[in-house]
Amino acid sequence: MRAKFPIAAPAVAILALAACDPVVNIAGANFPAWLLCAIVGAVLAAAFRPGFAASGIEPHLGPLLLIYPCLALLLGCAIYIIFFNRV
Repeated sequence: MRAKFPIAAPAVAILALAACDPVVNIAGANFPAWLLCAIVGAVLAAAFRPGFAASGIEPHLGPLLLIYPCLALLLGCAIYIIFFNRV
């Protein structure tokens, strides 16, 4: 017979892993790593825009209000995985 996990097990796991977020010290102030990655992702997405406009593919991307935030999220997650991966 297969053992069943209690309903509270996922909640306990989330609470136990909540303190595992890496912290980055910048000029004496502690920032969570996800915040730094979100800022870097937004800056990189803004840096990609002139390249998309100059190459002429920006009109073909789709709704820009959806594309650029998704690009910022993608780049922020990639930065997090590259620099803060603990696996």
